[in-house]
Amino acid sequence: MRPYISSMSNGVRNRGISWSGIGRTLLVEILVLLALSFVVVRYLEWSSDANQAEFMSATKPSASDPNHSGEFSTPIQALNVRAGCDRKA
Repeated sequence: MRPYISSMSNGVRNRGISWSGIGRTLLVEILVLLALSFVVVRYLEWSSDANQAEFMSATKPSASDPNHSGEFSTPIQALNVRAGCDRKA
């Protein structure tokens, strides 16, 4: 005759919810999410700094530019606009 084994004591361990496993999984997911967030923020900061440096270098006049005298290369002309409208009543 086989010894009586309770299905409750044997089955809970195999088929039950492992709360410690769920907790570890959640902890790993949170750590991965934080790491990815950090990487995205750092990339955006780096990209912004790189773009700003490129923009600033593009707006600075080149020292080798012979036409650059501190003024615009083409003169700016003022528009002749009348200050008021002539209306005849």
